[in-house]
Amino acid sequence: MKYPRPLDIGSKIGITAFSSGVPSGCHDRLDLVIKSLKDRGFEVLEGINLRSNEKHVSANARDRANELMTFLCDDSLDAIFPPWGGELAMEILPFLDFKKIAKAQPKWIIGFSDVSTILAVITTRLGWATAHTANLMQLHPKQDDSLTSKIFDYLNLTDNAEFTQFSSDKYEVSGFSFAENPNATFNLTAQTLWKVLNKNDQNCEFSGRLIGGCFDTLSHIIGTEYFDIRSFVQQHNNEGVILYLENAEMSSTAYLRGLLSLKYKGFLKLVNGLLIGRNAAANNGDKDISDYEALTQALYDVDIPVVYDADIGHLSPNMTLLNGVYAKVELKNGMGSITQTLK
Repeated sequence: MKYPRPLDIGSKIGITAFSSGVPSGCHDRLDLVIKSLKDRGFEVLEGINLRSNEKHVSANARDRANELMTFLCDDSLDAIFPPWGGELAMEILPFLDFKKIAKAQPKWIIGFSDVSTILAVITTRLGWATAHTANLMQLHPKQDDSLTSKIFDYLNLTDNAEFTQFSSDKYEVSGFSFAENPNATFNLTAQTLWKVLNKNDQNCEFSGRLIGGCFDTLSHIIGTEYFDIRSFVQQHNNEGVILYLENAEMSSTAYLRGLLSLKYKGFLKLVNGLLIGRNAAANNGDKDISDYEALTQALYDVDIPVVYDADIGHLSPNMTLLNGVYAKVELKNGMGSITQTLK
């Protein structure tokens, strides 16, 4: 894997909205988190599309792709922080020149939701480590939960470093509006409990190179030239791969169809384990089937360990999962841990 330079005082961060931009009602929050980056000693470069949003996007696909290309190829930048996700990052993929990007210095790209569309592609196409973690707009300087507060520690690590994260105590079911309250932090009210699917024994462990993200968006590109998981698995055949996913908005039946599609295409036979985040769309639009039933109906016969309700996705907090990095997942009595090694 190719690791970006560690983020430290003086590092330069580019902020570009390659999916949704930030509407005017949330500019106070944006200003707050940008100030926080500067207070940490980072230099910040804002993209021209950042502070606008219409029909789910900050600008047309080519303009968003051009700005991302500029940032990816700018070797004065150490990292790229999108403000948050969105809906249509996948439409910029045909406009990215991967041969040109491959010649550039790797940069940390961070976030989740639709950001993970780009993260998974950059890691599998270029071999850059990328960071599936909290979005920039969530990085309030007073956000002090044990996972979010350590993000910059993980992005400051060097080759061969190792770090372990433990599952959260509580997670957020319903958050606060950034437009109504620019100073909002997480509303952590629900008890975290990781679980193993279809097993009486709730203890397990598995390892491999991490790859994954938002199932809503990745389900449409997995297996394509942009997210060629078969090739990624072949590259890391000695260690294997852990696939991680989380559902943001799919109804339980849509979720079930997506999981079945993964299985029918043979992707679940390629990986050492499946790590699934908390379902932010539980029972969304389905009265007769639950998200748990979707999981069990789709995955009842898979031979790999399946851990679900992990700290991944739209019910914060998020672990920092470095795509492409070797990881060991352990679960004991509902408490999870992930140890990652930058090798």
